[in-house]
Amino acid sequence: MNGTPEPRVILLTTENHYQRLLSGAPETCGMRGGHLVLAPAAECGEHSTNSHEEVLVVLSGRGVARLGDGASLAIGGGQIVYIPPYTTHNIVNTGAEVLRYVYVVAPIVA
Repeated sequence: MNGTPEPRVILLTTENHYQRLLSGAPETCGMRGGHLVLAPAAECGEHSTNSHEEVLVVLSGRGVARLGDGASLAIGGGQIVYIPPYTTHNIVNTGAEVLRYVYVVAPIVA
């Protein structure tokens, strides 16, 4: 690698609770991403991406995105969820099946 990110294909697994897909430089220009498989009633844990924005691509299952201000969003397979910068949030599986989603976190470009 010459310091510039290169195109690649990454296989999603169904075995792990968490699979890192992109970890930032030098793999990308600042974007990070991962794949989560949450069992029923499991959660990813409350966190914030600070100055980065985040997109969740929900592949299957259903759950809720609990936001730090007390709001919550129902989420499910076939949906995309946008989380703005500096938003505390937690994803919780509220369904009877596994909840699978891919997240992508990217720095704000001014």
